[in-house]
Amino acid sequence: MPRARDLLSLGALPPGPFSAITDVAGVRVGHVSLTRDALRTGVTAILPHGAASAVLNGYGKSVGLMQVDELGTIETPILLTSTLNVPRAADALITYMLDQDARIGVSETVNPVVLECFDGFLSDARVRPVKDAEVREAIGSAKTGPVDTGCVGAGCGMRCLGFKSGVGTASRLLAEPGYRLGTLALPNFGFAGDLVIAGVPVGRELPTAGQPTERGSCLFVVATDAPLSATDLRRIGWRCFLGMARTGAISGQTSGDLAVAFTTNPQQERQPREAMNLLFRAAVECAEEAIVDALFAAETTTGRDGNTMPALPVPETLALLRRAGVRVTD
Repeated sequence: MPRARDLLSLGALPPGPFSAITDVAGVRVGHVSLTRDALRTGVTAILPHGAASAVLNGYGKSVGLMQVDELGTIETPILLTSTLNVPRAADALITYMLDQDARIGVSETVNPVVLECFDGFLSDARVRPVKDAEVREAIGSAKTGPVDTGCVGAGCGMRCLGFKSGVGTASRLLAEPGYRLGTLALPNFGFAGDLVIAGVPVGRELPTAGQPTERGSCLFVVATDAPLSATDLRRIGWRCFLGMARTGAISGQTSGDLAVAFTTNPQQERQPREAMNLLFRAAVECAEEAIVDALFAAETTTGRDGNTMPALPVPETLALLRRAGVRVTD
């Protein structure tokens, strides 16, 4: 399936070589997809560093964010999964960390970080299939380079703005002062007909499956190599919601929308205004593009009880964008 970046250019800043969160050196991503029987779910692992979180709408069942905000550090990989998988994924992540550090449970504790979106429309969420083996495989398979997108890992059961969604990613290069910023998104929000791409309300003219009233969320994991404090990382995380709004989101009543932002740089330096504004712009652009990327890469999916979510009709979408004057790559 195509990447959004292959077909159109969103934003003013240039992307990294993979237009992915892994364009930030040291960041790795792994997926495990569970698509047997009535399951359309999975788990995605991101291997991070020191961080902060930002919450737009706190309708969520995530684990570990309180300590992240208190200390500005992350002690484990970040897992993304389905809502009812969260406790089991957290338990599996603790078991994994016990094998990594003999001090845990003796002189130290550990703070697992697990984020969620609900995939119960397409997957039998009551099965709660993400356990030790799946978490270990997702972490063990995490790699640098191109990131698998669309209906993989935690994205298997996602839907967004009337279409099948999944995992999306994007990055930006900041020529001055030379930093990189990348984002991985799990969009699972919105109402049919609201989709906006490159400022064009394409959702008004595209047929959808009549997505039920919003019961979803949107997750962002942001990585940068800029030497930022936890306070400034949180400010960058908040900018993801501006990119989300560009795609037609209103952050509905039951949309748990949050971002976790981290840096791979061990230093903390106060950045000048110009550098922070570039980082803010990069965060907004990456969030917008990562959502569009997830939609472009996803495939029509039939899951639990025959429920079906159609893929975004990319050719028709591109035709609407051309008609509106957006430059599109054939």
